[in-house]
This record gives sequence, structure tokens and C-alpha cells, in this order.
Amino acid sequence: MTRLVIFDLDGTLLNTIEDLGTACNHALQMCGFPLRRMEEYNNLVGKGIYNLFKGALPPEARTEEMTMEMKKYFIPFYDKHKCDKTRPYDGIYGMLDSLASAGMKFAVASNKYQDGTEKLIRRYFGEYRFEKILGQRDGMPIKPDPQIVGEAMAAAGITERTDVVYTGDSDVDMQTGINAGVRTIGVTWGFRSREELLGYSPWAIADSPRQLASLILNG
Repeated sequence: MTRLVIFDLDGTLLNTIEDLGTACNHALQMCGFPLRRMEEYNNLVGKGIYNLFKGALPPEARTEEMTMEMKKYFIPFYDKHKCDKTRPYDGIYGMLDSLASAGMKFAVASNKYQDGTEKLIRRYFGEYRFEKILGQRDGMPIKPDPQIVGEAMAAAGITERTDVVYTGDSDVDMQTGINAGVRTIGVTWGFRSREELLGYSPWAIADSPRQLASLILNG
């Protein structure tokens, strides 16, 4: 029986792609590089901001120095504009209400930098209790390393992996669940394709937040 649901953030709970892409394009512009088309960001996000910058930069500019230069422009711009277009996906609040009513515990495990993760959760989901809100932190491994799942389980007082479901929209999320030894549910309303998710043989696929709640409650 599921007791803890660990959610990815970007592409799972929130549609953040326009604000992320706009902030990254701002950093590219400030550094003197061509902008990326917004649709390109669907495949660039999800692996932490440093990998986002490296993917967005031209190949010849993907140096550590330029990555840190991008961060200098990205973070303040994104912090100011992160809620311009970002919204929860339709049905997310109803899904969370259903799970909360059934006594499920929640956690977030994201590759978004920690401060941004915390601020977005407070802004859009402040009424819900999350046992742990985890993002990318310097000196800590990012997904698909399973450590973040272990941290969430410890915070929730959960020791049995069979009590945990991890859900997300990308290959990184599916591999995180596999590495952690917990059930994974891929969601198809995010930034990646159903085919990408199926390639990792998840425990289940959800096409809507309502279906996600049903899978968790009946699984």
C-alpha cells in the first residue's frame, strides 16, 4: 500500500517551461549567444541548471566558466519572473486533495535549484504539507541518483520501499525510481513523450492527474 508519494516538480506538478526558457534565453542573450526556440527547452530541462546551461550554449562555449556566467544572469532573472507563465497543470489540485484525504504523505524531489523549488512549492502548494522539499543543492548528487528519494523517505519516516511511489515526466525521473528501487509512474502531460517514459518500463503511466490519483490509491 502506498504511504508516500514523491513528486517531480517541473513538468509534473507545474508547467514551468516558458519561464525557464525565457530566463535561459535572457542569460544566453546577456552572454552574447543565439537564443533557443522555446520548444527546444522541453528536452533541455530536467537535469539541473548547470546541464540546462550547457545544453543551451553552443558546443564550443560549454565551459565551466561560461556555465557560471550563465548562472549569474539566469538566477536573478528567473527568481523575478518564475511565476509569470508558470501554473499547475489542470487537475493537480484535485489530485493532491484526493491523495491528502486518503492520508498520503507528500514529498518533492526536483533537479531545480533548491531555493527555486522551495519558493514555487510555497507559492502554488502552500496549503499542502510536504514532508520534504528537495531540489538541486551544491555538493549533493542530482537525479537520477537515488539519494534524493532516500532523503524524502527518511523525512517521512518511511523505511519500506514498497510503500513509496515516485512520479515524474522524464527519463531522468523514471531512472531515479529504478535506481531507488521504488515504483515509478510516468506522467504524459509534461515535457517528454509517452514513448520515452515507456522505454523505462515504469510501474504505470498516467495521462491525467485524476488517473494518477486513481493509480496511487488503488495500487
